[in-house]
Amino acid sequence: MQTALVTGGGSGIGRAICKLLAENGFSVIVTDVNLDAAEESASNAGDNASAHKMDVTSSSEVKGLIADTIANGSIEVLVNCAGWDEFMRFVHSDEDFWDRIIDLNYKGVLRTTHAVLPHMMQARYGRIINISSDAGRVGSSLEAVYSGTKGGVIAFTKTIAREVARAGITANCVCPGPTATPLLDEIADASDDGEKVLGAMERAVPMKRLGTPEDIANAVAFLAKPESEFITGQTLSVSGGLTMS
Repeated sequence: MQTALVTGGGSGIGRAICKLLAENGFSVIVTDVNLDAAEESASNAGDNASAHKMDVTSSSEVKGLIADTIANGSIEVLVNCAGWDEFMRFVHSDEDFWDRIIDLNYKGVLRTTHAVLPHMMQARYGRIINISSDAGRVGSSLEAVYSGTKGGVIAFTKTIAREVARAGITANCVCPGPTATPLLDEIADASDDGEKVLGAMERAVPMKRLGTPEDIANAVAFLAKPESEFITGQTLSVSGGLTMS
């Protein structure tokens, strides 16, 4: 049984990914900064899932959990889903805000990938799937720093894909469009323009609805399969047609 480690697995898109991967026969390591949430997701995913606390902004926690997992088995699939944002005009933001988003959304991906890649290279097999965002492809009002980090994740993923292609490892991005998650609700509730922005998002999608966590999980599950071995360095938007290549 292959093992998949998922960051940000405690809710929303991460929870749906954990459940679907478990249903597809993976042993799922559900990680989240909130252990209670991770345990709820693991319970929801069934017997093939276990919960672990891991803060992707902590190098020691990332290295420790990944090393322990490898010592007791292997990691064939890494899904980087942990992320955070807040609607805010860039001119109203400050460096503390920038640092928080960069540390979690971008450096978190660097930390987990850096920790797991040597193991995958030795095994000559791996699937790295990074949850970016359509905001990283085309920008998004009130999400300047977030969009920047997600664009960075896309460029990073393409570079890793090139570096490890001969080692049997693929690296791809899944880019959700506007997706109905608890985080999106929190962001909207915290913003004076939240409801207006959400309404505009829904109207902009050609399919005239927000995405669901399950929509994103389906794309991740496809890229996690051995059969996706000739797909790497790709950026897949799951957005109801909002972004088209």
